[in-house]
Amino acid sequence: MTDPDFITDKGRKPKLIAPPKACDTHSHIYGPLDQFPRTGDSTRLASLEAYRGMLARLGIERSVIVHSSAYGFDNSVTLDAIATIGQDRARGTAVIPKNISFEELQKLHAGGMRGVRVSGSGGELSAFDADKIAAQIVDLGWVLQLQERSANWIQKIAPMAKELPVPTIFDHLGKTPIDENTAGAEFHALIKLLEECDHIWVKIAAIYSNSLSGPPDYADVGDRVRVLAQTRPDRLIWGINWPHPRFRFPGGAESADVLDPLLDWIPDEKVRKMVLADNPGKLYGFDG
Repeated sequence: MTDPDFITDKGRKPKLIAPPKACDTHSHIYGPLDQFPRTGDSTRLASLEAYRGMLARLGIERSVIVHSSAYGFDNSVTLDAIATIGQDRARGTAVIPKNISFEELQKLHAGGMRGVRVSGSGGELSAFDADKIAAQIVDLGWVLQLQERSANWIQKIAPMAKELPVPTIFDHLGKTPIDENTAGAEFHALIKLLEECDHIWVKIAAIYSNSLSGPPDYADVGDRVRVLAQTRPDRLIWGINWPHPRFRFPGGAESADVLDPLLDWIPDEKVRKMVLADNPGKLYGFDG
């Protein structure tokens, strides 16, 4: 049985009017089981049609579709979505095995992939393998997207992260401890990396996973985003994380609630345009 909230787009219009070329840098497509078999998460259906409807409602023109670990290392569903939308408006972030060949990476590149996702789940590589992965993708000009569940991982990986030869994104606000907010050592380590390294990026995404206060304002997330925006607005990107897997607040997820808080968190319109459009346009090769 599928969840109908994942199939149709029922939400509201946002208050924030997105700038031209605004880009969602983190969402997933879960295609039909008979077309795209899965290794896990077999009940979810989040169609490309519903995703595009949601983007139109929010006024978002571009996409970076992040491949789901539900499909293991078979990136077909994501490549299909990129091909349908077109590479002028869509890119992808792949999931790869350790032993992938450069020829296979080139095929993924031709299909619109521009990065590798590492989250340590579903048999994926670990963030502690970042130097090895970076060496595999540097010649393609790809980005490396990191997420890790272990404690103090940003502090542990920081010396390696400083030396990586590729743009490196700390996904989902780095998943720093929620209860520590801006005061924690992990958040301070993330800020220090941003201050010291031009190749370090942070993605504002999965804000519900980084919040105790919850929707619609996600006020505690705003504390961290304001510090990040003051530190390196030119190294921030934003993502919806549709269809909001593992949403943990009552009432269901609303994608407009992911966009509207930026009016408060990043009140300068020029800076918002940088985060929503200019930064991802350059990082993922939309704008050269």
